[in-house]
Amino acid sequence: MPQLSDTMSEGTLVRWLKKEGDKIQEGDKIAEIETDKAVMEMETFDAGTLAAQMAKEGEKVKVGAVIAVVALAGEDAEAIRKGGAGAAKVAAAPVAAAVPAAVAAPAAPVATMVARAEAVPSATTAVAGGMTGASSNGAGRVRISPLASRIAAEKGIDPRQLTGTGPNGRIHKRDVESFVAPVAEKVATPAPAPGAAGAGASGGGVASLPPVRASGSKEAIPLTKMRQVIAQRLQYSKQTIPHFYCTMNIDMEASLALREKLNKGWEREKIKLSVNTLVMKAVAVALTRHPALNAHFKDTEIVRFADVNLGIAVALPEGLIVPVLRGVQNMGLKEIHLRTADLADRARSQKLKGDEMTGGTFTISNLGAWGVSDFGAIVNPPEVGILAVSAAEQRAVVHNGQLAARTQMTVTLSGDHRAIDGANAADFLKTLKSLLEEPALMLA
Repeated sequence: MPQLSDTMSEGTLVRWLKKEGDKIQEGDKIAEIETDKAVMEMETFDAGTLAAQMAKEGEKVKVGAVIAVVALAGEDAEAIRKGGAGAAKVAAAPVAAAVPAAVAAPAAPVATMVARAEAVPSATTAVAGGMTGASSNGAGRVRISPLASRIAAEKGIDPRQLTGTGPNGRIHKRDVESFVAPVAEKVATPAPAPGAAGAGASGGGVASLPPVRASGSKEAIPLTKMRQVIAQRLQYSKQTIPHFYCTMNIDMEASLALREKLNKGWEREKIKLSVNTLVMKAVAVALTRHPALNAHFKDTEIVRFADVNLGIAVALPEGLIVPVLRGVQNMGLKEIHLRTADLADRARSQKLKGDEMTGGTFTISNLGAWGVSDFGAIVNPPEVGILAVSAAEQRAVVHNGQLAARTQMTVTLSGDHRAIDGANAADFLKTLKSLLEEPALMLA
């Protein structure tokens, strides 16, 4: 099981894309893996024969544990398949090496990897009282596809409540999504104790209060994997990082005028730049001039980067994901727009690659589309800064000594005080402001 995101400790094997005995080439997609952030396709790093599948669909597997064995040229695939757990030991070390360098965790000793391989469960994982992908109708078992099982778990639905429309009553995705939970019973109101009302009236002439009425039912929603990771990382960030905040208002009239001209010029290509595209370009230029903010904080050092790899916060129904756009300092506005749109679309459809969710050096969180006027974001460690971008809106301001309506945008930089100081943040924001108020400067 490769580590497909920087926070991944285990993955769920959603679906095999190849079966035992299939010939595979380097780079072939062999399985779909659900990480803590998305469902992603796993590529093989070897050419040969998929000799043995050591994990079942729907099974949760720790990073580094064996999920498959590949027979290379000259090796007997059938013998490896029959070898079962023994084959897992042989493959333990190569699996650790197969983790992409950009996202790999610190390497574990080979002995540890072998121990993990031996510990991989062979039974199908139980979910909500049923068995994922179970093929029998035995007591306590539910016939449900892995994808339907995952969706049911995220929605907090017990599969035993569902009616399957698939072959032999198998539950599919559509059965989960169309399920309507029965209305929960309202909490019963306890009856007043005998004589309680009379006691109040006779004691001090105070009228007795009417009984409290139940206002309705309540619902407990289990945390999804993504929500659990968000909770853990943000709690860690706020508890361990000394945050400080710097806020600045930026006049966006010139940037909006440039955006309108560019969109007219690119009308035939159906390209419409967003305000966020201009902000990303300006942030990238500002970071090259203020490298202290384009950095990671380590335990004993601060690592600064020449390339600006921007994390872009994308809202999903189940939480938040931050795909990374690499080398933004070398891109023009059109390329930033197209690449950002592609990343956001694939983030929402859970088709991001592992290296597209790691390696960020600075993050932008933009709530302008929701009309938010001002907010502060939480630093995404190990980065040392994050920029909260609000809506560009008309405000009454003093311009050239006169009261006027101008389009203003508020930005707030959240900084890690262990790595940067207020002066660093103020200089960065001053540069950002100058670039957005005179956008021709960032195109030079």
